[in-house]
Amino acid sequence: MNIHYPNGQQPKREYNPQRDLPTPHQSIYAKRGMSLEDEINHSNQYYLTNHIAVIHKKPTPIQLVKVDYPKRSAAVIKEAYFRRPSTTDYNGVYKGYYIDFDAKETRNKRSFPLKNFHPHQIRHMRECIKQGGICFAFIKFTELDLIYLLPATNLFEFWDQQESGGRKSIPLASIEKCGYQIGYRLNPRLPYLEAVDRIIANTK
Repeated sequence: MNIHYPNGQQPKREYNPQRDLPTPHQSIYAKRGMSLEDEINHSNQYYLTNHIAVIHKKPTPIQLVKVDYPKRSAAVIKEAYFRRPSTTDYNGVYKGYYIDFDAKETRNKRSFPLKNFHPHQIRHMRECIKQGGICFAFIKFTELDLIYLLPATNLFEFWDQQESGGRKSIPLASIEKCGYQIGYRLNPRLPYLEAVDRIIANTK
C-alpha cells in the first residue's frame, strides 16, 4: 500500500509488543540503535502491562484514495494520504493527569534545531497545559546516545525567543539544565515517568 507521508518521511516499522518487549534476561544494550519511538513504545507497553499508566501513540487519520476489492469479503488499500498534520505523538493518563508529548531525534551534537517542531504542535501543547495537562518533549541526541525529557514550559521559552529573533536551536547545555536526562534500564527501557513525577511535584 502506498501511503504518502508529509515532508517525505518514510513509514516506520510496525511495533509488536509481544515480539519487541524485552524479557528480563535480555541485556539493556541488546537493542541499542532502535528508534526513539520504539524505545518509548517498549516503555509504554511495560507501564500498561503493570497498570502504571495508559499512554499510547496517537493514530493519524488518513484519506483513502485507491481501494481494490479482490473479493467481496476483503478490501485492500492501495493508496492513501494523511488528512491533516498530526499534533503530538503520544497521549494518555497517569495518576489522574492527562499526559501529552512529542518525540524528536537529532544527529547534532551541540544543539537541537527548533525547526523539528511545528507551530501547530506548540499551540496544541500550550492549550493542553492551560487545561492542567502535563506536556513535554523527548529529545534524543542519536550520535551521543543521550535522551532528555524537556518540559513544555521550557520548550515554549526557547520557541518564543526564536520568534523574537533569537537563536533557532536549543543548546545541549540548556537542555541539560532545564530537562531531565533519561537513562536506559531493562524494564521499562526508558523510565520517563520518574521525570514526570518531578514535573507534577513542581506544578503543585
